[in-house]
Amino acid sequence: MSRLLAALLCLPLLLGLLPARAAEEPLFSADGYRLTRYRSPTPASVAGAQTIDTATLQRLLAEPQPPLLIDVYRQPWLNGQFVGDEVHENIPGSLWLANAGEGAAEARWLDYFAHHLQQASGGDRSRALVIYCKSDCWLSWNASKRAAALGYTRLYWYRDGIDAWRQAGLPVQTATPAALP
Repeated sequence: MSRLLAALLCLPLLLGLLPARAAEEPLFSADGYRLTRYRSPTPASVAGAQTIDTATLQRLLAEPQPPLLIDVYRQPWLNGQFVGDEVHENIPGSLWLANAGEGAAEARWLDYFAHHLQQASGGDRSRALVIYCKSDCWLSWNASKRAAALGYTRLYWYRDGIDAWRQAGLPVQTATPAALP
């Protein structure tokens, strides 16, 4: 009976009534970056970064030299500019590096990310960085991994991101993505 049920459930896919695309697309690239389904449950950690919660982030921000806040949420790019009709908010003082967390990022987004991290850190790869987007968002996981690959050594991944920040009743600011150099 269970084989019959399994066969019936697969029948629409076999007949071409459902797209086979989801079955064909890999979730991760050969070098380990998440490629699709960015808004889905994330792991508890990412190699090269320490996972932090809201209370830890608040403590870090109160230090004499607070970390740089890097928001990597997406923003559509069209005809050489960022476009969008929704207001984006992030943690006050954040640098919004839109599209830097794409798994199969184009060279321009990799250069954009590297350029702005270099500029914001003053070239100090030991400067603390907190990378985030929203909760259950692989974009910040990818960007944390990418920053570690660029040689940044004091990385924090704020896994629950702006959603947890808002839930704690903390202030937000309207954001604009950093310009593409």
